[in-house]
Amino acid sequence: MKQKTTIFWFRRDLRLDDNAGLYHALKSGNPVLCLFIFDPAILDKLENKRDTRVTFIYDTINDLQQQLEEHGSSLLVIYDDIEKAWHKVLKDYNVAVVYTNHDYEPYAKTRDEAVGKLLSMHHIEFKTYKDQVIFEKGEVIKDDGKPYTVFTPYSRKWKQKLNDFYLSPYPTKKHLKNLLEIRQLPIPTLKDLGFERSEQAIPGKNYQEVIANYAEKRDYPSIKGTSHIGIHLRFGTVSIRHLATEANQAKEKTWLNELIWREFYMMILHHFPKTQDHAFRPEYDRIKWINDEKQFEAWCKGETGYPLVDAGMRELNQTGFMHNRIRMLTASFLAKDLLIDWRWGERYFATKLLDYEMASNVGGWQWTASSGTDAAPYFRIFSPEAQTKRFDPELKYIKKWVPEYADLSKYPKPIIDHAMARDRCLIAFKAALNK
Repeated sequence: MKQKTTIFWFRRDLRLDDNAGLYHALKSGNPVLCLFIFDPAILDKLENKRDTRVTFIYDTINDLQQQLEEHGSSLLVIYDDIEKAWHKVLKDYNVAVVYTNHDYEPYAKTRDEAVGKLLSMHHIEFKTYKDQVIFEKGEVIKDDGKPYTVFTPYSRKWKQKLNDFYLSPYPTKKHLKNLLEIRQLPIPTLKDLGFERSEQAIPGKNYQEVIANYAEKRDYPSIKGTSHIGIHLRFGTVSIRHLATEANQAKEKTWLNELIWREFYMMILHHFPKTQDHAFRPEYDRIKWINDEKQFEAWCKGETGYPLVDAGMRELNQTGFMHNRIRMLTASFLAKDLLIDWRWGERYFATKLLDYEMASNVGGWQWTASSGTDAAPYFRIFSPEAQTKRFDPELKYIKKWVPEYADLSKYPKPIIDHAMARDRCLIAFKAALNK
């Protein structure tokens, strides 16, 4: 009879160290086989077959394989429909129990429900744990049990609740002797997945240097004043408990607030899943968007004639990263100057951002479009000129990404007049809100 085996299913937690679900799996009493599934339902939606995120995941999977090999084990990697992949696992192994970590996005919740039902039919328990956040779902709520919809009181309660218990790492490495002993299993190639290698650079994990001066430097796009840690948080190659500990120990707590914003938006998406493609405030879905496709294309390419907007879009297109302040400006320009539906921009960012996370991206876009929770008021419309004077006064960022700006004969004229666009936006938003 086949040996009873515990399965640990990697998803957005691609590390051995301080991994909640893996820790519990290793203490289950059975040898543990680690599993990763490349899901065609996700991969097939990616039009760019050199998507850097796929290369990043692929390389991280190979790195995990090497680490598991050092402990006499291996990673089982399957490229198939999720349900078919699980049928294969159940056929090949005597599965006692399956462990994984929570995922909060709508597709992931539906997927996990289906996997849970399948395992239950085989009388196999499906155990999931909190790993990618400090506080989840209903852990930080109002006294009346309802979810917060305003950041400041949420953040206050979050900080009050924080203690060493929530920051303590899981000592996973002490239990790696409980991994299943198995010869190395093959990993499909990138080509097998329908992708080619991207040569785009991946930001490292050197966030410590920015924490101390984060508040002072984070608004200036020409300097490295932000952490660029987003992709590692997105795929779990760093531990949130480790990051939150470092952020909490810093004298200045602005970077900690950024981590709290991330959890705030995850909590909102959990409680209000319709916000992935509907306004949090339903009256904002009445806005009559113009949705000019030529202007949208100019925005995507960074050819709007507004150099700070264009610099941001070109940085995004070339690197998969965009500075936080510039994200707000480019989003405001699309939704308010051009009156193009924020969902168009959200979807474009989803295809380009290395650190794309649905909750934060949707939350950020709805904040700027004024349709979201705790959003900027509808009459707050970023002026590209004012933002340039304040945050790129020497034009260093603009000159880096829009070199032709030095010769105005080569730079496109503005596709819209900002003053006119501002007035038009106010009229459109007022008309929707006063219905």
